[in-house]
Amino acid sequence: MPNQAKKEDRSPAKLDAIFFDIDDTLFSTSVFAEKARRAAVEAMIQTGLKGNKERILKELGEVVEEFSSNYGQHFDKLLLRLPPEALANHNPALLVASGMVAYHDTKFREFKVYDDVYEVLKALAELDLIRGIISAGLRVKQAEKIIRLHIHEFLTPGAIFITDQVGISKPNPKLYQHVLETLDLSPERTMYVGDHPENDVDPCNSLGMITVWNRRSGRHSRRQGKTNPDYEIRDFYDLRSILRQDFNLSL
Repeated sequence: MPNQAKKEDRSPAKLDAIFFDIDDTLFSTSVFAEKARRAAVEAMIQTGLKGNKERILKELGEVVEEFSSNYGQHFDKLLLRLPPEALANHNPALLVASGMVAYHDTKFREFKVYDDVYEVLKALAELDLIRGIISAGLRVKQAEKIIRLHIHEFLTPGAIFITDQVGISKPNPKLYQHVLETLDLSPERTMYVGDHPENDVDPCNSLGMITVWNRRSGRHSRRQGKTNPDYEIRDFYDLRSILRQDFNLSL
């Protein structure tokens, strides 16, 4: 059930806008990444890469951690870190290509929002409410996620903010302040739903926004920020209950 505890000095009469993070909020980035990386390593081994699958997966995970998920040559770096005999005289370009194809094939199959997320976003689209995205990442990658998740039709076109485009990244409160100023929104009537206490909850709290911590899944469900969110949810049905009960929204 949603946490109904709210800040004592806040009792918003109306909600004008609701924004969402993408990764581990609208879909499980962590679960998807694990499936896609495993499929990629399995494909590379089928193509000729030698070695223990779990050890190769661990090495790939370290590559992603060190170079960030936005880096474009994870598989190339992976091969550089493996012993020469792992390539077994195979052309490394083919090994990399097999990994990339398997990764993207997994993306085509597995990339979708949770059913409850789709249901609630669809209902929100019927209301007189700004519905937006504030997401950290590269412009092309985050925009691709919005399209692949089939949620763009439920969003307000001018309310999609990607840090690569804005030039300010999380957890800088200026990112959220930029959104408020661009759309002429009052923070106390603007809600943000995200999975990361330090990146999503703390900076929004500092501006007086309504904060919702999505603890459904992901790497950050047990983290502790410096401040407490107004609400905690486990799924978007919890969010729907909050919007109905505390903001009198019919959805």
